[in-house]
Amino acid sequence: MNKTTTYILWAARLLAAIILLQTLYFKFLAQPESVYIFSTLGVEPWGRIGSGIIELIASVLILLPRTSWIGAALGLGVMAGAIVSHLTILGISVQDDGGYLFFLALVVAVSCATILALTRTQWMPVLAGVLDQKKVHTNA
Repeated sequence: MNKTTTYILWAARLLAAIILLQTLYFKFLAQPESVYIFSTLGVEPWGRIGSGIIELIASVLILLPRTSWIGAALGLGVMAGAIVSHLTILGISVQDDGGYLFFLALVVAVSCATILALTRTQWMPVLAGVLDQKKVHTNA
């Protein structure tokens, strides 16, 4: 991996982790905006707390080079849910935020996708092994 790629990878890691960690304040302290979102989705308080725990785990994993791809996969999954929720139920702008939360979800999703693309030599063999095991068990 050359220097430019390494810098891009670390920038994506830091960006995703900082945004995910920063939003934990709102989730874990039951800030009104967060309670409103998860109430609208019909999953307050467990959805708020659960997603916060998953985002905390993802953030830690993202910051560790050997596990950043695992954290990025978790983060991308959570952000996919957030983006779909914005597009189908919440709307782009939530409580007149001008789409700020939607934008943050997109930034984290793109950062996580970048991490996954740049660490593909770490996770592709794992995926190939899982798929090979599944094929062996299916044919047995």
